[in-house]
Amino acid sequence: MSKSSIKIRAKVKGNECEVKALIQHPMETGLRKDKKTGQVIPAHFIQEVNCQHNGKDVVNALWGTAISTNPYVSFIITGAKKGDTITMSWVDNTGGKDSSEAKVS
Repeated sequence: MSKSSIKIRAKVKGNECEVKALIQHPMETGLRKDKKTGQVIPAHFIQEVNCQHNGKDVVNALWGTAISTNPYVSFIITGAKKGDTITMSWVDNTGGKDSSEAKVS
């Protein structure tokens, strides 16, 4: 089993749950050139990020080339309880994908 590119944490406080995630991804725009070869570096970026709480979609974000390398995502959901499952996944423009899950603490 390979290591996930997503580090995710979810912590409940009152009726709100803060979800924080760090995604390891190069996020290339397709506009930069390699300094050594002068060749354009092909576009390679995350197009869609999805987050689910106990199997139900809570966030669906469509991204483009303007997102930075190794993006950080943070948002708040309501109604989560300790022990619930938060699942985050992404799909990029080259067909790459990954997902990870965490228990709410």
